[in-house]
Amino acid sequence: MSIRGGLWGPAVRHLHVPLQVRRTDQAAVSRRIKEICETRVRYGYRRIHLLLRREGWQVNIKKTRQIYNELGLQLRNKHPKRRVKAKLRDDRQEAVGPNDVWAMDFVHDQLALGNKLRILTIVDIHSRFCPVADPRFTYRGEDVVRTLEQVCAQVGYPRTIRVDNGSEFISRDLDLWAYANDVTLDFSRPGKPTDNGFIEAFNSKLRSECLNAHWFMSLADAQEKLEDWRRHYNEDRPHSAIGYNVPIALHYPGGAASPSP
Repeated sequence: MSIRGGLWGPAVRHLHVPLQVRRTDQAAVSRRIKEICETRVRYGYRRIHLLLRREGWQVNIKKTRQIYNELGLQLRNKHPKRRVKAKLRDDRQEAVGPNDVWAMDFVHDQLALGNKLRILTIVDIHSRFCPVADPRFTYRGEDVVRTLEQVCAQVGYPRTIRVDNGSEFISRDLDLWAYANDVTLDFSRPGKPTDNGFIEAFNSKLRSECLNAHWFMSLADAQEKLEDWRRHYNEDRPHSAIGYNVPIALHYPGGAASPSP
């Protein structure tokens, strides 16, 4: 029997079904996307979509991408990707938990007046948690040890730290500290930055999202802005390599704020 007439016709014609999902105003979504991109200039549409969903916006990822593209916000890489086959070391064990393997390196920057800065960065390979990003004018082996002691008192000691062959990392001070605390120093092969690719990737994010986005007027100003970004990275920034989760959720599964160094 046709539903347009007969016994069920009048009932169907007068039936009112309330809408369960309200369509989000595109202009409002566009404004919010622009606001996010003004402060998080290196975020792509996937990470922006995740933030929108956190805030309760009823929008699917295709619509987010469409608006993102229409606003001309697509990221542009300064350097093209090189199709070079990299041979990675195959004698390393995969990190299976927090504080299993850390990666450590330096990033170079400068103050607005030209004073050079060296920033010691550390990232946990399993959780992508960053325990410290510490800027100083100069860094020696004993300074690295001092920073590590402060960090490990907060988050615990790692089993292994991957480092390059810089003078600060091959110093006697760091060697004695590692021996005393049963920490293995895993050195990269000379001329093989892919041996420590996790810290290279982290430092790239730090430079594009923080160092290139700020002027540092003093060492104290640099410390404050780097600490703000570190907390954002650990607690708010969705990370694609860990399923768009936040690093602190993997490093402290029970829930905890990012400890201050």
